[in-house]
This record gives sequence, C-alpha cells and structure tokens, in this order.
Amino acid sequence: MDDPYLNELRGEFNGYSYQLKKLNKALVKTNSTEEQLEIIEQIDTLADKMEKNQKQSVKVTHSRLKQRKKKSKIQK
Repeated sequence: MDDPYLNELRGEFNGYSYQLKKLNKALVKTNSTEEQLEIIEQIDTLADKMEKNQKQSVKVTHSRLKQRKKKSKIQK
C-alpha cells in the first residue's frame, strides 16, 4: 500500500532501527558502567518509540483497508 503517512512512519521506524544499531555497537565497545546505563536508557526510549510507531502503523493500515472496502462496496 503506497500511502504518504505510512511511508513517513516506515521512514521513522528505519531511522530508529539505525539509531538502535549504533547504540548497540556503542554498548558493546564501552566499559564504563555509567555509560552503559545511559546507553541502555536510550535503547529503552527508542524501543518505546518503535513500539508506538508500529501500533500507529497498524491502526492506519486497518483504517485504510476499511476505506478501500467501503469504496469498493459503493462502486458496486
């Protein structure tokens, strides 16, 4: 489904994934406990954002599918 809003959500999700990969690499490289805690907090925040993004994406997809069904019923 090619929808501008869904494409925007997908782009945001990809951005979060990229940031998550960078944070995971930083977590592995660091030896400082304080830095590890900060990175873990950032990872948790990103995970929450990704979850909200996915929930919104599902809602929008269901809504778009309902709209398409209504259009197809009206046209028949």
